[in-house]
Amino acid sequence: MIDYNKTQHLIESMVFERVVPGVNYTFIKGKQILTSTTGFASIYPEVTQLSPFAEYDLASLTKVLATENVLLKLYDQGKLNFTEPLQEFVPEFHDPRIRLYHLLTHTSGIRGWIPHRDELSHDELLKAIVNLPVTDEFEHKMRYADTNFILLGLVIKKIFGKPVQAVATQEVLKQMPLENTTFAPQKDDCIPTAILDGQVLQGIPHDPKARQLKADCGSAGLFSNMRDLITFAQGYLGLKRDILPYSQDTVSLLFDNKNPQGVKPRSWGWDLRFDPHEHYPIILHTGFTGTLIILDRLKRSGLILLTNRVHPTGHNTIFLAMRKKIIRNFLNENTKI
Repeated sequence: MIDYNKTQHLIESMVFERVVPGVNYTFIKGKQILTSTTGFASIYPEVTQLSPFAEYDLASLTKVLATENVLLKLYDQGKLNFTEPLQEFVPEFHDPRIRLYHLLTHTSGIRGWIPHRDELSHDELLKAIVNLPVTDEFEHKMRYADTNFILLGLVIKKIFGKPVQAVATQEVLKQMPLENTTFAPQKDDCIPTAILDGQVLQGIPHDPKARQLKADCGSAGLFSNMRDLITFAQGYLGLKRDILPYSQDTVSLLFDNKNPQGVKPRSWGWDLRFDPHEHYPIILHTGFTGTLIILDRLKRSGLILLTNRVHPTGHNTIFLAMRKKIIRNFLNENTKI
């Protein structure tokens, strides 16, 4: 029997305490699935009821569910091993030291301020990103940044000759039994997010870079619902071994620290936590809009949390504190399995 009572209470308390309008969440424990829907889809300009089938702006979950899965498929086929230089695919990039694995683990050290970023055109923004400097954080610090996955999107475009979102749709999403995972959702199926220029964003990415770069954005822009995310999770957990478009041997490589000693642990794409007692790696990823996936392959267990914490305003720091508690409680209750 699934028993994550404390975690469940914390999740639902976010609705009762008006931290978020509503939540869809699922606990997975082997073949058992507990899924629930609480609260509202929107509170502005009107209150609307939340559906269990609602599609969410996944924000940064795009990195691991779309962009990275294209790369893992190429890895599985022996076409990439992630030691390739970024320059091989993006020759305009100036530093020959950067390898694909630096981008996947957020240890590239690429950073810098882009003036008037949200006012730049598609081409201007890509040019600015490609010309960002490599700082002395290279290989010494894990600093999570969208830039790394936007550059990986350009790598994929070079390989396939098509924008990353088109490639991910063809090579990953259409190869899986998914019904509601897309970069082009129907507005009415989607949960609204923040207000922009007096209008509520709905079916349009909350991330400004995703709106600017459109199909070339490898860091955000994907929409999905709980049913499809359960399918993804079952693939990562090894519960359904043929769901993902690459082998379970490759999947298992994700549950491992890829960073050197002294640098914050990180897998390819995924963040890592460790079982409180046995200290083995557990993967997780969050999205700015209020999404979260935690997966424990050893115990075949996981948590998927979907909220629109940026509705109607993006300044919601209480959620971030609550999310830390939720992760911590899940890990602690998970050890009892």
